[in-house]
Amino acid sequence: MKLHFDDCYSDERLSYQKDAIEAVCDLFRGQEICRSEFTVTFSQIGQLHGLEQHQLGIGNRLSLLDSEILANLRDIQLRNGLELSESLESGDFTVEMETGTGKTYVYLRTIFELRKRFGFSKFVIVVPSVAIKEGVYKSIEIMEEHLRSLYANEPFDYFIYDSSKLGQVRNFATSKSIQIMIVTVGAINKKDVNNLYKDSEQTGGEKPIDLIRVTRPIIIVDEPQSVDGGLSGAGKQALDAMQPLCTLRYSATHVNKFNMVYQLNAVDAYEKKLVKEIEVASATIEGGHNTPYIKLLEVSNTANRIRAKLELDVDTGQAVARKSVTVKAGDDLSELSGRNVYEGFIVENISCHEGYEYIQFINQDSPLLLGASIGGVNDDSLKRRMIQRTIEEHLEKELRYSPLGIKVLSLFFIDRVEYYRKYKADGRVEKGKYALMFEEEYQLALSKPRYRSLFKAASAPRIDELHDGYFSIDRKGGWAEMDLDAEGQPKNQASRDNAERAYHLIMKDKEKLLSSDTPLQFIFSHSALREGWDNPNVFQICALRDMGTERERRQTIGRGLRLCVDQTGTRIRDHNVNTLTVIATENYETFAENLQKEIERDTGIKFGIISVPQIASIRFMNNQGIIEHIGTERSSTLLEYLRSMNFIDSKGKLQDSLKIKLNIGTLELPPEYHEARQQIIETLKRTAGKLEIKNADERRVVSCRRAVLESEEFKALWEKIKYKTTYRVFFNNDALEAACIDSIKHAPPIPRMKLTWRKADILIGKGGVTANGTNESAPEYMGEDGLPLPDILTDLQDKTQLTRRSLFRILKDSERLDDFQINPQAYIEIVSEAINRAKRLAIVDGIKYQRIGDGIYYAQQLFLDEELTGYVRNMLDVRGSSKSVYEYVVYDSPEVEQSFAQELEENEAVKVYTKLPGWFQISTPLGSYNPDWAILVEIEGQERLYLVVETKSSLFNDDLRDKERAKIECGRAHFEAIREDDNRVHYIAPARNLEDVFEGI
Repeated sequence: MKLHFDDCYSDERLSYQKDAIEAVCDLFRGQEICRSEFTVTFSQIGQLHGLEQHQLGIGNRLSLLDSEILANLRDIQLRNGLELSESLESGDFTVEMETGTGKTYVYLRTIFELRKRFGFSKFVIVVPSVAIKEGVYKSIEIMEEHLRSLYANEPFDYFIYDSSKLGQVRNFATSKSIQIMIVTVGAINKKDVNNLYKDSEQTGGEKPIDLIRVTRPIIIVDEPQSVDGGLSGAGKQALDAMQPLCTLRYSATHVNKFNMVYQLNAVDAYEKKLVKEIEVASATIEGGHNTPYIKLLEVSNTANRIRAKLELDVDTGQAVARKSVTVKAGDDLSELSGRNVYEGFIVENISCHEGYEYIQFINQDSPLLLGASIGGVNDDSLKRRMIQRTIEEHLEKELRYSPLGIKVLSLFFIDRVEYYRKYKADGRVEKGKYALMFEEEYQLALSKPRYRSLFKAASAPRIDELHDGYFSIDRKGGWAEMDLDAEGQPKNQASRDNAERAYHLIMKDKEKLLSSDTPLQFIFSHSALREGWDNPNVFQICALRDMGTERERRQTIGRGLRLCVDQTGTRIRDHNVNTLTVIATENYETFAENLQKEIERDTGIKFGIISVPQIASIRFMNNQGIIEHIGTERSSTLLEYLRSMNFIDSKGKLQDSLKIKLNIGTLELPPEYHEARQQIIETLKRTAGKLEIKNADERRVVSCRRAVLESEEFKALWEKIKYKTTYRVFFNNDALEAACIDSIKHAPPIPRMKLTWRKADILIGKGGVTANGTNESAPEYMGEDGLPLPDILTDLQDKTQLTRRSLFRILKDSERLDDFQINPQAYIEIVSEAINRAKRLAIVDGIKYQRIGDGIYYAQQLFLDEELTGYVRNMLDVRGSSKSVYEYVVYDSPEVEQSFAQELEENEAVKVYTKLPGWFQISTPLGSYNPDWAILVEIEGQERLYLVVETKSSLFNDDLRDKERAKIECGRAHFEAIREDDNRVHYIAPARNLEDVFEGI
């Protein structure tokens, strides 16, 4: 297969690549075509071979003044919506391009455009690792024919710097053709041991660095955040030591953004559909809280207070839920979680050392590293199901894409190499557990009728030919973990040699891997593919290792973002085809949230924030028909206007009020922006995103109507219902135990642990990263053998406050104790709820309320003192009425409460009423209870009736939750206690409408 490349200057779909190239070339606008000639001395080599003592070399020369370059730079930044540089502090210029959008292609094309326009010929590409070095070299190899065809067969040389072949550096200096030297930062940043800085016979007695310096090379830095080593690091110093004409910095994740000239960030790439769309297939485990689960989320040292944030399974009082908890040395997880399964997990030590962050527990031999987790569901069972799901996703895409000539690849990231392949002491190779799981699950897939068409060919490959591992290869040909430093680079020469062999294999096989003639489809990797390798036809990425570490999520999905190619090497741009499926254990909402955090941290993007450069770069046609930019000054003025209207905050974050106006099309702008209004609106809409928002404009403070509040009718009503009560509870213990036994017998079955696959599209826009759920699989039940059984009586005693003796009798007589072994945690939750439900009903049956006294009541003044607010969509306007205490009735249910309020307004028997505010509370053993309505009615001239009404959609007790029903009964007992034999006071619950109320009197 030969990969085909499209010309970004003739293909409108690739205009972003052209824009990136033009951004760099325009820095030198006004520069004449010129090259400098300089003298190269070959004092030793020249004499040996009879050459002249002096030869002429060719270098780059810049004739522009700094002020001219700065003016060009600011024009480019205005055009591209970037913050304007105030001065030219360095010769570094930044190009930001998202992974998978053709960054390498762009800077190679830029080399040829700079040669064509200005005569520049000497270029050094500096990369952070062997992987990227091999990738760049391979890219030039496969683009060579394409580049020669575009630039009239322009001669050029490219080579990887090798300290044993310094003659290449001499040729670099003396050649008149384009020269491209590729070098890793590790080869140039150690002056004391590096041949680059020593005299050499191969360079005529000169130091190779001196030959490079005199050419004034243009340096291209690929992934500078990994090259520099900081602003004053060894890598940055090595770059500056070459005395470059300028330094062009290309990455998706810059740390230092010197003089930005072009930006195509993650959001731009997704919005322009330049990379694959992303979907997440998330494995959600339910009912799996029977073993202690701990994940180290982060460590911190603030004001010498060392803390760690853990994810634990915490008892919330209602159920066990996964939550984050902050801990310090000495903390006991069993106390913090409220669960005995964490017995012995006491924090012994927390390390904040960069690159080796961990937490150590007293009962554990090994520390828990940052991003790692222990416990929870049986790990191998979950990993097997993730492998199974990846195979299914792969085969589904094969069915669809094979007729299109597209080979499908899947990539597994694993936690340990030995889990895939092991070498014994005698040299024998053994398959690790992941390899065995894969082959077993793939064999099962073969038997499914849906996939049989994929395996009909007599030449179908064997299963062991379909998968392989790419790791660091040791000298014996085996596979091993790579020894990396804190920056992810090989620590020593042996590791570098291993890496060299592994990466060379990966890069050289890139096109072969894309061919359908190569059976390999499933790739297992550990660290070899972290950066510098990707393949356009990776459609599935399965994270068998945790993705919680810094930048891990973006790096992981970055391996599969490139748009795919078919068997002719042609790029496929159909987004019905280009979807990357990530198989993970994170739920998709969390995945989206964490991906957004990583994008913000890595790129500096602030979602939902509008800035001066964004507005300044907007182009529009003025009334003279001339295209112009809004510019910095007018952009600043517009943002001040938006700020003054409270449409954005001080940091430029779009407020709900602006989002509402954008959604309904009512945003007004000052008249001087009329010509650019549509473009401004579109920019603001893209920034606002599609997030769900509440309508802040609909929020109202509801005023109290004094005339009704102070009327004789309402005063009489309030006098009857305002008093507070206290209560006592009496119940029979034997009856309670019998009720608990019956409740457990009729409780739901104890669920087994189950796994459910939930799938969601990940949507990335300027408003943020969101997850849009698309489908959910049927649950798959997973057995757990040998589960530790907690102290059931202690746990139930904590949750129910019954004695151990009572609990023993209840569990024994319920005849469901065997269910405890199915799922201990679920059993405890269901049984405790069944007991508490029986308790609630028993408590209500024996409750007695008593009025506290004449001086303890809710004062009528509270209607004026306590503010009532609501949203217009949940409010009934009754300002034209003389019945309601409030001008608006704030309701929860339009089906019941809104229609009930309208009935109250329309019925002549109703004289005054109020929806009782939240501060009107009745104490119950089950928490506070707030009744719905207080009403005064007169029927056919009879005496007044004072009503308190609870409205519900059903009159049947069975349709109400136990807690609701119990609170209603407590309300009934409360009002019975305060009515003091006044037959005019009635508590009516539940009622669906006013007719039910009248029937209940």
